[in-house]
Amino acid sequence: MDEPRFKHDISLVSNDNFRDARDLVDDSIGDSTARPILPFKPQLVELFGHFRDAGVAGFALAQIPAGGRVLWVQERMVALETGRPFGQAFARFRGDPDNLVLACSRNTTDLLWTMEEGLKNCSLSAIIGEIWGDPRVLDFTATKRLAMRAERRGVRVFLIRFQGHPDLSAARQRWNIHSLPSAPHPYDAKAPGAPRWNAELFRARTIRPSTWQAQYDRAAHRLDLVPAFPDGAMDPSQPAALRRWRGR
Repeated sequence: MDEPRFKHDISLVSNDNFRDARDLVDDSIGDSTARPILPFKPQLVELFGHFRDAGVAGFALAQIPAGGRVLWVQERMVALETGRPFGQAFARFRGDPDNLVLACSRNTTDLLWTMEEGLKNCSLSAIIGEIWGDPRVLDFTATKRLAMRAERRGVRVFLIRFQGHPDLSAARQRWNIHSLPSAPHPYDAKAPGAPRWNAELFRARTIRPSTWQAQYDRAAHRLDLVPAFPDGAMDPSQPAALRRWRGR
């Protein structure tokens, strides 16, 4: 899959001013694809969600390159409360179950060690770590180590935080995620459609924090972001280009 083109080459470590998501769209692509999508960048991303909402993991999988090898590490408590990842569900996000490496750690210290060791493996496209609560060892230093190594190695790293609180962290993006009803199915009104999430970006280095409705496009394997509106409607008086940017 060709990686999306962006108007700006966003630095992961720069102190540039925040940009609106509109600025991430390449004007040369054309109106048909001019919609905000999350760039595939090697960085540390934190996702906060409820342990009964498996959609939090789906939000991460929607941002992993199709067919890439993924290391997925769970704390024992997370595995007990949420269950283990299912290979066929991984395939729904254009992943190859044979490329999914699963690990379970006794505690957060072992989980962080496993993730750092995984970052030494150049064959990985992404690493997912699932953590329960607010362990003391998950401090700014620990997240800084992950963030720097992820950027140095060119690997996407997701920390999924169940029942946790957003303390000090070096993550480049921090999101609150919860699942929404799926999009309408194009051929069967009674069947589930594309996955959707309410995605609140409350901290980021290079993107202005905001709240979006995120939808996964499986055919293109990308995550589209649409500004959240209470009734889901768009003002028909708005310019057509802006409505297309907002996914309408």
